[in-house]
Amino acid sequence: MTSARQEILDKLKKATLGKTQPCPPDFKQPVYHPLNGTLAEIFKQNLELLKGEAHICDDEQQLFAALKKLIYENGWKQVCCREKPLQERLVEYQVPAGNCLKLPDDIEAGITSCEYLVAHLGSVMVSSAQGSGREMFVFPPVHIVIAKGSQLVDYLENGYGKLTGKYKDKLPSMISVISGPSRTADIEKRLVLGAHGPRSLIVFIQNNI
Repeated sequence: MTSARQEILDKLKKATLGKTQPCPPDFKQPVYHPLNGTLAEIFKQNLELLKGEAHICDDEQQLFAALKKLIYENGWKQVCCREKPLQERLVEYQVPAGNCLKLPDDIEAGITSCEYLVAHLGSVMVSSAQGSGREMFVFPPVHIVIAKGSQLVDYLENGYGKLTGKYKDKLPSMISVISGPSRTADIEKRLVLGAHGPRSLIVFIQNNI
């Protein structure tokens, strides 16, 4: 037993001789590639790669006109929004949406704000501190996000940095990053959208603020 054990150890030792050690990582090099273009356009391109949809609008009037057109073109009757500042804008621009304190079973679309938009990922950062409540991010089959150009950040770490600065030592209990519609796949890798959440993610960006 001893000789067999020694023979194995000798073989292992020989196998490791002469092998070079890997170079230490260079932590000063950037992890991500540099972004080329405006943050709004980069966000739009990356969200579309995730099967999402983004509309860049010049001002508030154009944004809510486009939102109103989207609702009418799809024939949605059950559209909900729980955030008071957004509700006021929807009423002002005559966009058909209810406050839906209790979400109807046949809800067709939900409208929320967001914390930040991450251009590099085409992702939407949301939190439980928003007035919409957590279920508005996952329950409606269509999730519509209203955002401002000032909410665009280049990379995810900067989004988290801004959240930390915003809430300081009172971070929300839930911070989530939404990357396109909900998706899952079976054992044969057949992709299904909307199985465990919204099947569609649509972001409107007011780019002048």
